[in-house]
This record gives sequence, C-alpha cells and structure tokens, in this order.
Amino acid sequence: MLDFLKRIVFTCVVTAGFSEFAFAETSACPEETVISSIQFEGLEHTKSRVVERELLNKAGSPFSAEKFELEKRRLQDLDLFTEISAGCEGGNLTYHFKEIFRWIPAPAGKTTERDGLMLGLALANLNVLGEDIRAEVQFRTSTRHFLDNNEYAFYASSPYLFGTPLGWNFEFSHTDSYDDIRGYYDNSWLWDLDLDYKFMPHLYILGTLVGRNLKNAAFLPEFGAGFAFDYRDSKIDTRKGIYYEYMMTHVGAGDNQDSDCDVSDGESCEGMGGENYWELLTDARAYYSVSRFVTGATALVRYRPGDVKFYDYFSHGGVNSYRGRYGDSKRLGAHEALLNLEERFILLDRQPASILGVNFFYGVQLVAGLDGSLLWSSGRPGWDDYEGAIYGGVHLVVPAVDRLRFEVGYSPDRGEPKFFFGMIEKVSTSRWRSR
Repeated sequence: MLDFLKRIVFTCVVTAGFSEFAFAETSACPEETVISSIQFEGLEHTKSRVVERELLNKAGSPFSAEKFELEKRRLQDLDLFTEISAGCEGGNLTYHFKEIFRWIPAPAGKTTERDGLMLGLALANLNVLGEDIRAEVQFRTSTRHFLDNNEYAFYASSPYLFGTPLGWNFEFSHTDSYDDIRGYYDNSWLWDLDLDYKFMPHLYILGTLVGRNLKNAAFLPEFGAGFAFDYRDSKIDTRKGIYYEYMMTHVGAGDNQDSDCDVSDGESCEGMGGENYWELLTDARAYYSVSRFVTGATALVRYRPGDVKFYDYFSHGGVNSYRGRYGDSKRLGAHEALLNLEERFILLDRQPASILGVNFFYGVQLVAGLDGSLLWSSGRPGWDDYEGAIYGGVHLVVPAVDRLRFEVGYSPDRGEPKFFFGMIEKVSTSRWRSR
C-alpha cells in the first residue's frame, strides 16, 4: 500500500507541474459579451433543466467569467460530469459536458467505529431518468467479523423534487451485527427521510422523519426540524465559505421495559428499554483558500437531555470521529463535541479520465490537521472528558464516494500512531457513523 501511494504522489507532483486546477478549462468567452442564446452539448443522459437551474449566466445579460467559475463548482456538486467548459460564437454561449458513468456495479465499502472496514457489493445509478436522482442498493460485511456483522441498504436522493428546490434523502437499511463497543446485538431496521427546502438563496429549512425497529427494545421514532445557512462555494470538496446548521430532534417515546441485564457478558439483552430524549445539534464549518491551500475549521456538537440508553451512546475513536485512538468500550457518552482544524494542499485538482469508455475523474490532496474530542454523559464536560490528536494523510478525490482517505493519527496520551482508511468527507460520516 505504501509503495502504491508513493507512486500516486510522484505521478501527481509531475503532473501538477504542468496542470494547475485543470478539472474544467476556463471559459473562452470574452468578458461582458452579451449572451443572445445558451446551448448545451454532451447531455446524453441528463435533462437540460438539471443544468439550467444551476446556471448564473443568463440570456440577455453580459457574460461573467466569475459567474462561470461559480457555475462550475455548482455543476461539479451534481457529481454527474467529468468535464465542464464553455465557449462563445458571437453571442451564442455553449456549455460542453462529458458525463460520468451512470451505472456503477462495484465493490461497496465504508468504515465504522464498531465494525471497522466493511466491504461488499453495490449497484448504483447516479442519474435516474436523467433527473439527478441517485439510487443505490448495497450489501456490506465487516472484514473483522466476516459474514457475521452485515448490513443491507437502499439509498435514494436528489436535490430537487418535481422541479422544486426540496432536497430529499431516503434510506432503508437492515443491520445484523454484534456491537462489541456498546455490548449488544444490533438486529435493527431503519427508515430515514431527510428533507431540506431552499427557502432563500442561502437559507434552508430542514426536516427529518425516522423509524427504527431495534430488537429487544421499543420501536424508536424520530422527528426533527432545523435550519441551515450555507455560503459554501460547493457542497462537495468545499474551498471557500461557511456553513451553519442547528437541528432539534426528538428520539423515542419511552416504554415500560427496563433493562437489568449485564451488557458486558457478550449476550443479547432482553428488554433493553425504550428511549425518550431530545438531540440539540450544532454543525458549524468554515473554509478559506489561498492558491492551492485550503484551510477548514469544523465543530459538531450534539447534546441529548433526557433518557438515552447505552445502545445509542457515542463512541470516539476512528477515521469518522477522533483520529487519536481506535474505538472501544472505554470511552462512551450521551453527549459529544468533535472539533477539527485541517489544512489541505491540492496536489492534483480534479482531472477527467476515461477507461474503456467509462468516464470518471480523480484528484489528490495532502492533508494535515488537529482533532479535538469531548465525550460526556452528565453535567458539564471537563478536561478529563477531552482528548486531542494530530493527523496527516492523502485523500484521493473520486466519483460517487467523494474521497478515499488514508490517514495516520497520533495522540500524545496514547504514544503511538494509528492508521486509518475511510470514505466520504469526515464532516458527513461523523453525522451518521453510528448507523
């Protein structure tokens, strides 16, 4: 693996010397050219309205290269194209696209604190009916407990619903796994619908509705609402901007089942009990770029007043939470705060590529940062509840899963490096890592 990464880095350093930020070439249109018409080329599977709603340059207005750069970031967010460029002939503005592959029969994977690396099979369509709807079915099993800890899932999502800016994400999953961190057998079914409505250009109204059926516990409903201010230049691979979200969610309804079993004996617990608590979530992110350097600062805080059972306690340790230790049963809590300061160097920006007619993109980033972790169950957190670590690594930017993360973390309290592999941005996986 180390030799593989060395070859990638060497290749990227050489390539970077000849191509800077070459994912999409700059528009060939002269500034202030009045746009008489707009046309699209290369949309074989994507409907034109999917692209039109992301454009800032409009017919009848002067062309702006600055708007075009913002358009490229928004169009990259769709995760549908490997190349985006524009050219003018007179006042006719033409956008050129090369579409990414739609169907992905491929290995599926993710990393969790309790199961470690999970691998399996997936079949995904990134652009159902050409409407920017992503649908995916997956089977995954833990490499640590092969074919014993399993997960089956169906996902579907889109940023629009029937032409309105109502983003939605639906998940239906089944988990069949022993949780050796919290000490119980997780045989559960989950239905999850998350909504975000673009109320104003940078203001979103959020909602969530969840049903969870956990064996030996009560049925656990969840419902919540919140808001988010989003001033990022892109939701994927953000370079500049801020994001702030506040969400209030109620979990469970409580029941009369009381759990008095010893969860450390390795046996499943009969009557683990229901829950009845509120979750107050704050998610803040800020990014700033100078040349190839991107600085990011994030904070995720979840406070849960009420009756939280052991099976929903947070655990810190791993690529999705705190990179100074591996997850274990020694550090659990009902409330958490994850703090991060990260510096990224864009070694190779997103590059289009094609193999046997399959279009995709790739990029390489070097990262280094600081992780802070607060985990507690009652009262106010103190220094005994805090841990800190430094980390560094290489991120490969790829389609569908956003990025592959190879990282090494070190905590002075632990005294030895920890090696991690993960997928997708940590700011995303931190939100749903317990599922």
